[in-house]
Amino acid sequence: MTCTSCSSTIESALQSLRGVHKARVALTTEEAEVHYDPKILTHNYLMEAIQGTGFEAILISTGEHMSKIELKIDGIKNDQSLGAIERSLRSIPGVETIDIYPDINKIAITYIPHMTGPRTFIEVIESTGSGCFKAVIFPNDEGREALRQQEINRYFKLFIWSLAFTIPVFLTSMVLMYIPGVKRVLDVKIVNMLNIGLLLRCDFATPVQFIIGRRFYVGAYKALRKGSANMDVLIALGTNAAYFYSLYVVERSVFSRHFKGNDFFETSSMLISFILLGKYLEVLAKGKTSQAIAKLMNLTPETAILLTQDDKGDVVSEKQIDIRLIQKDDVIKVVPGSKVASDGFVIWGQSHVNESMITGEGRPVAKRRGDMVIGGTMNENGVMHVKVTRVGSESALSQIVRLVESAQMAKAPVQKLADHISKYFVPLVIVLSLSTWLSWFLAGKLHAYPKSWIPSSMNYFELALQFGISVMVIACPCALGLATPTAVMVGTGVGATQGVLIKGGQALESAHKVNCIVFDKTGTLTVGKPMVVTTKLFKKMSIKDFYEFTAAAEVNSEHPIAKAIVEHAKKITEEQNHSWPEAHNFVSVSGHGVKAIVLNKDILVGNKKMMLDHNISISADAEEILAEAESLAQTGILVSLDGEVAGVLAVSDPLKPGANEVISILNSMKIKSIMVTGDNWGTANSIARQAGIETIIAEAQPETKATKIKELQASGYTVAMVGDGINDSPALVAADVGMAIGAGTDIAIEAADIVLMKSNLEDIIIAIDLANKTFSRIRLNYFWALGYNILAIPIAAGILYSSTRFRLPPWIAGAAMAASSLSVVCSSLLLKNYKRPSKLNNMEINGVKIE
Repeated sequence: MTCTSCSSTIESALQSLRGVHKARVALTTEEAEVHYDPKILTHNYLMEAIQGTGFEAILISTGEHMSKIELKIDGIKNDQSLGAIERSLRSIPGVETIDIYPDINKIAITYIPHMTGPRTFIEVIESTGSGCFKAVIFPNDEGREALRQQEINRYFKLFIWSLAFTIPVFLTSMVLMYIPGVKRVLDVKIVNMLNIGLLLRCDFATPVQFIIGRRFYVGAYKALRKGSANMDVLIALGTNAAYFYSLYVVERSVFSRHFKGNDFFETSSMLISFILLGKYLEVLAKGKTSQAIAKLMNLTPETAILLTQDDKGDVVSEKQIDIRLIQKDDVIKVVPGSKVASDGFVIWGQSHVNESMITGEGRPVAKRRGDMVIGGTMNENGVMHVKVTRVGSESALSQIVRLVESAQMAKAPVQKLADHISKYFVPLVIVLSLSTWLSWFLAGKLHAYPKSWIPSSMNYFELALQFGISVMVIACPCALGLATPTAVMVGTGVGATQGVLIKGGQALESAHKVNCIVFDKTGTLTVGKPMVVTTKLFKKMSIKDFYEFTAAAEVNSEHPIAKAIVEHAKKITEEQNHSWPEAHNFVSVSGHGVKAIVLNKDILVGNKKMMLDHNISISADAEEILAEAESLAQTGILVSLDGEVAGVLAVSDPLKPGANEVISILNSMKIKSIMVTGDNWGTANSIARQAGIETIIAEAQPETKATKIKELQASGYTVAMVGDGINDSPALVAADVGMAIGAGTDIAIEAADIVLMKSNLEDIIIAIDLANKTFSRIRLNYFWALGYNILAIPIAAGILYSSTRFRLPPWIAGAAMAASSLSVVCSSLLLKNYKRPSKLNNMEINGVKIE
């Protein structure tokens, strides 16, 4: 694909197919993502549809839940052997498809990774047929990076060959003619007016035009066949005009004794050479825009140490295996200085792990038994045994790569401008080119300008032809098409390295307009790990019995406060695996608390409103404890048994370090901060006061949060919602930009537009600042791409010629066109130098300066 016209053609062809829900084609990544109904059509049909538009397609993947492995099998003697192996593999649960390539003894298997894996396939293959088969992982050289490198090499070879043939054409037409001795040789007549120089230029220019330049003819034919016009059409028309006019000069020279005309062989061959150089440099630069994905994909090590354990859990043996052979529930050994091979949790040992390459967290994170580790992160000092939980396409790293790839395919709304212009751009340029040629030709024929304007080596027809060709080849729709996607590609890649995952151009465009941020309280502004700090009983019962009832009700709830109460109850009972009494008729009242029947007693655990709704009176002592807790930014929880308040709990969830500074920076950026919480007004006011937030919405249900956001949007605000993604989904979806904070490895939060992998509030500022910088770059790219075409086309048409005698030869116009595309890509690449805002470098957290 050369420009947005190509990608739009493919996208339209895919969208028109019955059964396709959504199709996206990305010019920069040269990939298509298609959501379709497999009951109606297959992926082979999709590939045929793409090939029908004149482009080649290679299947990358067929679904997110699937993994694929290719195995090379030695020992196959005939088709019966392959049939036996296929039957054995199909009997394995989790195997989806099997493709056999008998000519190279290869089997490709797609499978569900949590059900089976490559080691199982190898064991089954090698146990089939009395052990005469041997299976190994097929050496794969067809990765996307390999394909990109092939494209780079192809353009480089084409350019070198083109240069080899173009240099003699250039020398004979522009250099050697000024060397007297050589000029005499070049001027020697062969037939009539045909001299050696003209024949040499024709011989050297022809392979450049038709062999090296064949790709432009093919591209133009495919585009025109589908009723569209792209960059290849302009190049083919421009070079053909120069070449075939030159061929006409050769033909006249052969058959005429008096004809004198100038050829433009150097124009066509130099045009193709410069355009190929531009394409080579452009492909090289475009490869650098996707380096973020390449770096992420290269994080995992090539091998892992697999442990075999006995029934007691003692290590029996260990062996080094290819990382692609790791399966779910394997136990792997991670030594100091090595990378963690796959996602899992530590079952033995402790260490510090550097997770900066995945989450952006600068400090090594302590890991001990029970802690989760992420594949691709670096183990610093200790030895750990890790039980694998996620492999292949299910791993956190694969999900991040998939999310970033999907983001780079998603079009920003601003790109609609380029898509709209590209529909009419090429036809308009062809009309302008023909008009330019006709205007200059008629002006020359009718003597509308002085004869002195015509260069001594030309006539008025040739001058007009040069102006027409220059207009055709200087126009560049490619620069317009690359303006947005290259910037989005680099911006999302930079975000990924900072632990800020931006889901495409739409999220970027919305984020740069944000002028109001709504913060959830628990887990967003606060640490998110509530602790019970005070317990006051109002009934004659032991604290142990009180927590027996309370925990029995709360153990069924997912709320962070409920979990904190259960954890505290475990400490009171001094049993980590304590069995709580069964709770009957359990009901969770969203935003208020829970109620149930435990040991034949009605129990309610919740806030003041819940008690009042159930006509339970609250004593003055209990009110006093609640007020005191609220003044200390703690949450007061009431527990009632059989209609009477039995006790009050105070739960503390302190403000995150640096929250006040982040709110202050947002204020300086003219961004309004609002806190929304289901907690009571007293606690909400205390937390907001500490954070420096003036506007508060308290005692809000999850659906109320979404309603409040819609009200803010109606008031003219572009709203971002920041939540932990647990119970904030309605609000995250309602907001213009939903930000899920502290996602960790759970990066596939559907409701969020931006996923912040760490719990740091400062990442919100990084996300908004990166969006601003990326969008500024998109605007600059558009300004350059549009400005270039608006200025270059009139200059190429000869607008300055009457006053300055300045004209652009077609080969220089072609070089300018190639340079304009390259300049847009290089402009986007400058985003790779992104530095986080300097305001964050001077933050003070609890009196400690962070630099």
